[in-house]
Amino acid sequence: MQEPNIDPQELSKLAQTKMPFGKYQGRFLVDLPEPYLVWFRKQGFPKGKLGRQLEAMYEIKLNGLESLVRPLVQR
Repeated sequence: MQEPNIDPQELSKLAQTKMPFGKYQGRFLVDLPEPYLVWFRKQGFPKGKLGRQLEAMYEIKLNGLESLVRPLVQR
């Protein structure tokens, strides 16, 4: 099995990104509830950078890899 290619700079940016709209506006993406990300997965992620970040966070949570992101969050 091939290990995922994780760019440390992108992971750091992902850790600092907050949800810009909606019910969870202002929360770090890593703090979004998993069912919310599953809903986006079913409905379709937004276009652009935020959509790619939400999809990445979905995959991170799905695979139990939140421990890679949480230490990078600067609260």
